[in-house]
Amino acid sequence: MTTNPAIELRGISKAFGPVQANSDINLRVERGTIHGIIGENGAGKSTLMSILYGFYKADAGEILIGGQPVAIPDSQAAIRAGIGMVFQHFKLVQNFTVLENVVLGAEDGALLRPSLAKARKLLADLARDYELEVDPDEVIEELSVGHQQRVEILKALYRQADILILDEPTGVLTPAEADHLFRILRGLKEQGKTVVLITHKLREIMEITDAVSVMRRGEMVATVTTAETSPEQLAELMVGRKVLLRVDKTPAVPGRTVLEVENLRVSDADGVERVKGISFSIRAGEILGIAGVAGNGQSQLLEVLGGISPATGTVRVNGDAIDLSGRHSNGQTRRARGIAHVPEDRQHLGLIMDFMAWENVIFGYHNDPAYQKNRLIMDNAGIVREAQAKMKRFDVRPPIPTLQAKSFSGGNQQKIVLARELERAPDLLLVGQPTRGVDIGAIEFIHQRLIELRDAGKAVLLVSVELDEILSLSDRIAVMFDGRIMGERDPAATNERELGLLMAGIAGEGAAA
Repeated sequence: MTTNPAIELRGISKAFGPVQANSDINLRVERGTIHGIIGENGAGKSTLMSILYGFYKADAGEILIGGQPVAIPDSQAAIRAGIGMVFQHFKLVQNFTVLENVVLGAEDGALLRPSLAKARKLLADLARDYELEVDPDEVIEELSVGHQQRVEILKALYRQADILILDEPTGVLTPAEADHLFRILRGLKEQGKTVVLITHKLREIMEITDAVSVMRRGEMVATVTTAETSPEQLAELMVGRKVLLRVDKTPAVPGRTVLEVENLRVSDADGVERVKGISFSIRAGEILGIAGVAGNGQSQLLEVLGGISPATGTVRVNGDAIDLSGRHSNGQTRRARGIAHVPEDRQHLGLIMDFMAWENVIFGYHNDPAYQKNRLIMDNAGIVREAQAKMKRFDVRPPIPTLQAKSFSGGNQQKIVLARELERAPDLLLVGQPTRGVDIGAIEFIHQRLIELRDAGKAVLLVSVELDEILSLSDRIAVMFDGRIMGERDPAATNERELGLLMAGIAGEGAAA
């Protein structure tokens, strides 16, 4: 006897104006499985799951949960149907405790104390059953990203979710945090829960899922058993063509020194030293990769070099010292010196989310005479045309420059930032997490553009928590731990294990073993 699937979607369609986000989608997710949904940015994955969770209403189609048709007009209806969702950008109140966030919106009555007492006991049970240990009295803003994600999962389980949807859950996690998340998901599956995993990372799909559905341009193109497919086949299904999963590059031909950093020290607003006297250099025609677990000084390094934060020490670009005091230095003056910056946090440092794409495409370069009709009026029509051309070259979907930045998926937001910075052919490119939240086809494209920039004689400083990305792109690798550079390695003569030990602060013989 066959059981009803946990989820069945029949003929789901959804359009936003002229953009058809979902077109006649059919999907079946079996009970007690981990089901992956993959596709390029803009393929319609998140829209489909937002319909299932009640954030959007489908234009057509039917939703069945456990074999029964259900109407899901809002998220409260989804929760009543046993569905929970963990979004890529968490929905937590930062100055509330874990306990308060879990109870928020699910209180048992006007008096809060009984709800908190009940939640405290239930959280202890959930933590034991699912490896979701987190201090219920900790304030959210004091938690790591990985622990904040656990809180989101706890919120869903506290509301008795049998179906859990996770949207790009490892996009902001370290490798160790991602491994712990996978253990949590396996535990949920063993307890009979159903997990839907939206991701662009094929390694994760192959490691954790039982089945995977592939979307392309708003349509469902295939559903396959994970054990019977391969990363290469999935990549081809996603993009509609064969995709190169490894970076194809020739050996670097380094030239003159472009960036020199000597004894750089950076302290945060509380006076805590985050970068502790590091020194390195980058030459024209090479990529220096900075590896490390997030929070070990890489972000502060990029912000100082990009003109966002002050520091002490010496930084020279093309032989000329740069003011590090923060008084006369900013991102715009850095750009005038031939420095481009793709920040790690695209939403807070790379874009103004309420501004349109065409406006974001010129930020930092708006004083360029090419954008001026005269000294008082900007050539907005010309800027829109140029923005649209850049969006097409970088395959931003949809390529509509008059849409607000917040209307694009995370991966397409990233491509807007990259289009702005890379097309200027800077002498020095500072790039943080270039492919965070980006799909496989776009990753291939971004990697190719970085290699093209290197081959054109430009210097690239790459910061990434993705070790395979660091190993594939870098000509030299420096590893940061606790604000210091633990060592430098040749990518051809090292491996993930050695780099992982350096990232954990283990140097010398222990790292080389």
